[in-house]
Amino acid sequence: MSSASVLFDAPGPRARARNALYTVAGLAAIIAILYFIYVKFDEKKQWEGRIWQPFLEPDTWTTHILPGLLGTLQAAALAAVLALVFGAVFGLARLSDHAWVRIPAGVVVEVFRAIPLLLLIFFIFYLAPSVMGGGDYAFMAVVAGLTLYNGSVLAEVVRAGVLAVPRGQSEAAYAIGLRKNQVMRMVLLPQAVTAMMPAIVSQLVVLLKDTALGYIIAYVDLLNTGFKILPAVFFGSLIPAAIVIGVIYVGLNMALSALATWLEKRSRRSRKTAARPIAPPGAAAAEGASGIGAAVD
Repeated sequence: MSSASVLFDAPGPRARARNALYTVAGLAAIIAILYFIYVKFDEKKQWEGRIWQPFLEPDTWTTHILPGLLGTLQAAALAAVLALVFGAVFGLARLSDHAWVRIPAGVVVEVFRAIPLLLLIFFIFYLAPSVMGGGDYAFMAVVAGLTLYNGSVLAEVVRAGVLAVPRGQSEAAYAIGLRKNQVMRMVLLPQAVTAMMPAIVSQLVVLLKDTALGYIIAYVDLLNTGFKILPAVFFGSLIPAAIVIGVIYVGLNMALSALATWLEKRSRRSRKTAARPIAPPGAAAAEGASGIGAAVD
């Protein structure tokens, strides 16, 4: 028995037939594209066993892929911790009643949000030797760049999370005699953390992916070892290396994305906060576009 939704009517027989036709046509197009890719790879002999053989040997993983993966995870983990600290400090500073704290914090956040991350990494990488002397500053440049950029984004998430708590919560706290730092620490932040957790984890997914920019300054990460060193060691294995490294990145990001989805659902079900979950950075624009499209339809 068909049922109608508040947003749209249940499709009739013609609409269901049309949707089924579109589905079949879409699947056929995807299969055709995959077959085209397969044929082109086959013409270049990218499916030969000798090309894929290195990825079945343990030495390839222990010598190249796993050290690169470790470098990626080390940079991502350290940058994530520092970005969270940076975001918390500057996010709360932007909420200060003192202009001499609020305005400089806002300038720092807006400046580092506006600078492209790759340019920031380049600047730190080439500036460090002239300031601190010779040495390998690739790791420091990647971590510092990720910290400053993602920390600035997280500062806005923290600020939005605190402001998302209804004003009545703080007014009630002031009414019973709590000071401002007590209101922030005991009332606002516990609720804001729950609300902004999905957005924080989503930004950490972005941070993990952005570690790949260390490839440009020869930082030993997963992309560098898998996409640059491996094809040089095993000639002709560029496409297999790209596929293997891509699958690893997809697995890492899917795990973090699944965590973000779980946290978002948990925060929506939580009764410990009166604040709504904060949308991940960039989601507002997409939501607005979809809303306009729905209105047009």
